Amino acid sequence: MRYTLLGRSGIRVSEFALGTMTFGEDWGWGAAPETSARLLDIYADAGGNFIDTANVYTGGSSESIVGRALKGRRDRFVLSTKYTAQTVPGDLNTAGNHRKNLVTSLEASLRRLNTDHVDVLWVHARDTLTPLPELMRALDDQVRAGKVLHVGVSDWSAWEIAQANTLAELRGWSPFVGVQLRYNLLARSVESELTPMAQAHDLAVVAWGPLAEGRLTGKYLGGSEGRLTRGGWDFSGERGDHIVREVVAVADAGGWTPAQVAFAWLRSRPGTVVPLLGATSEEQLTTNLAAVDVVLDDDALSRLDEISMPELGFPHDVMAGEDMIGLVYGDRWRQVVDRRRASRRPVNDNEKLA
Repeated sequence: MRYTLLGRSGIRVSEFALGTMTFGEDWGWGAAPETSARLLDIYADAGGNFIDTANVYTGGSSESIVGRALKGRRDRFVLSTKYTAQTVPGDLNTAGNHRKNLVTSLEASLRRLNTDHVDVLWVHARDTLTPLPELMRALDDQVRAGKVLHVGVSDWSAWEIAQANTLAELRGWSPFVGVQLRYNLLARSVESELTPMAQAHDLAVVAWGPLAEGRLTGKYLGGSEGRLTRGGWDFSGERGDHIVREVVAVADAGGWTPAQVAFAWLRSRPGTVVPLLGATSEEQLTTNLAAVDVVLDDDALSRLDEISMPELGFPHDVMAGEDMIGLVYGDRWRQVVDRRRASRRPVNDNEKLA
């Protein structure tokens, strides 16, 4: 396992995070507490130190399982949890990002996790009823109180995250150091606004859903089970099948599993991208952890990039034309390479300034 920095913070996190939404069987699926504890041990033995949970995962059981599993070794891990989602049906103030829900949710999470602080507190979703100044100041108060070391954000639009961090910097409050996004070879729409924003603001991207609900394992190819619509998104269709088949082809050629290829592709993306590993069995986790040793060559990356290239829409489509690039950057634009934004060689000339 190798390590990276969590955005603009100095905290070191492993290149894969362990997602614990599968910890507990309260939702009718997932791993039993004993299995969950063993999964955490396997991850730790591989060098993993970044654990992600949430106050609503399996009704709070996930946090309790993690808290018990970390007893006596809590400080060796970067422990993160989330708040926003409603915890008590019928009580409006147990939902949202306002100060009241932040304080009560965090205190409950700390009790379940059996710790006096979390290393990262993620705002789980955008609550448009709560003003940004209230949220960012309330988060900063928890940082100053020592109950939270860093704050992050999940599932927000790019402009709101930029606005929140600009406000925090202006006021001297704690800015977001990371953003959680749904990001995989079948879901690259985040490359339109969110991942460029993350690079510009030096936010680490924690990618959830890296296997597209299992579709990128190849096991659903050609079957109705592959037509997944859970959570409001749809990975179905002929184009999706073409992408998955290319992933399978790259995997076969390299002697890897399709899942390992999907993880390796994510790790090749510009900026800091940390895939979230989720598992319900030891074999599944061990196999996916082996992706740390998978390095895709330029040919494989180009094939995967090309077949999964998203339609980014306006203004990207207008600005991508060579005539417009020449007007904006000058007629010698092909000789300009912005090394601040390049993590590997460009796939084509247009990416040099894209």
